[in-house]
Amino acid sequence: MSGLEKIDKSTLPKHVAIVMDGNGRWAKGRGKDRIFGHTEGINSVRAVVEAARELGLSYLTLYVFSTENWNRPQKEVNALMRLMTETIDRETDDLIKNGVRGLVVGDLDRLEKDIQDKVQQFMHNTAQGNELNLVLALSYSSRWEIMEAVKSIAKGLSEGRILEQELDEDCFSKHLCTAGIPDPDLLIRTGGEIRISNFMLWQAAYAELYFTETAWPDFRKEAFYEAIIEYQSRERRFGKTSEQLTK
Repeated sequence: MSGLEKIDKSTLPKHVAIVMDGNGRWAKGRGKDRIFGHTEGINSVRAVVEAARELGLSYLTLYVFSTENWNRPQKEVNALMRLMTETIDRETDDLIKNGVRGLVVGDLDRLEKDIQDKVQQFMHNTAQGNELNLVLALSYSSRWEIMEAVKSIAKGLSEGRILEQELDEDCFSKHLCTAGIPDPDLLIRTGGEIRISNFMLWQAAYAELYFTETAWPDFRKEAFYEAIIEYQSRERRFGKTSEQLTK
């Protein structure tokens, strides 16, 4: 029986976020260059996006490139950027056809101008999608995002656009680059590491965490379904007791 048949469509997470890890180690284990793993990982992106759309999820966020990844060897950074832009070019028509809306969040000013233009064009071309919101976290880290929100709020306070009594969690969330995107219900990390690596620290406060040894290039539809099934087996209490939830 496929994992898809075991999933209860009435209790799906609204937003799933994924740290796509293990590409480099997967490639090295096969005697290949790290970029080979990233290239193979594109097939997993395609499969998981398709699975999310078929399930009826509203949001899927993929951690594409962190601000810390800029510290990798320049050759690998260049290869990753080239792979990303080539993938956008190749996949955009299918995304449009399948009603997928593309969003990109992160410190996009660090990207080269032609890549910034490519990203903006991608979001523009897919803006009418209403089946699935595909969020790409690019040049993103949560600490960067939080600091940018603090700076924006501090400026708003100094200029009188924000009043001190207006400061609350909702106000803070509106100054994040993910403003308007619901917090993830499920955060998946592939590749065997058990940490979230500076990803959506604020937003994932009550996300269910799912770690798998499966490296990203091997993480396809059935692996994604397994994560959803595990999510549905958990009781989400948000600080309440089990008894309160059943009343």
